[in-house]
Amino acid sequence: MDTTAYLFDLLKIILPALIVAGAIFLLIQQYLEKEQQRRVIELRLENSKATLPIRLQAYERIILFLERISPNNILVRLSSAGQTAADYHRQLQHEIRAEYEHNLSQQLYVSPEAWNLVKEAKENVLTMVNRAYHGLQNPTQLRGTELAKRILEGMMTDAADPTDQALSSVKREAAGLF
Repeated sequence: MDTTAYLFDLLKIILPALIVAGAIFLLIQQYLEKEQQRRVIELRLENSKATLPIRLQAYERIILFLERISPNNILVRLSSAGQTAADYHRQLQHEIRAEYEHNLSQQLYVSPEAWNLVKEAKENVLTMVNRAYHGLQNPTQLRGTELAKRILEGMMTDAADPTDQALSSVKREAAGLF
């Protein structure tokens, strides 16, 4: 009986200690998990403070790219005076591709959908330029102004700027950052 009483007394001491230790363990574990979550949130906040200006700059550059390759703007910016239609065609193609290559790295900061629309806009502008060029009779003899005129006529018949959809998408996405 002495052993039973001893075990019973020992159990009365150990059982509450185990319950308290388990409760303390659970509280510490919850505290550590909350602290880890707080640190992750803090890191994300710091990261977003650093990347937000970079992302905004990327959106600005993409919008500038789309505006620069828009047929209305590129035809004004690149003078066709004194060039044949063939030379002007090559110059337009080169300028569009160079602008695109200059802005390739911006795809890191935009969604894949927006970047696909940007690529599609570039291809649509190139297609418009090529279609107008191939629609000319004897382009090596005609002036570059004739090609510019054909491109603008093509825009009027299509009734849409080939960069509009991409511009709208990029602007919408950039507005979503705020």
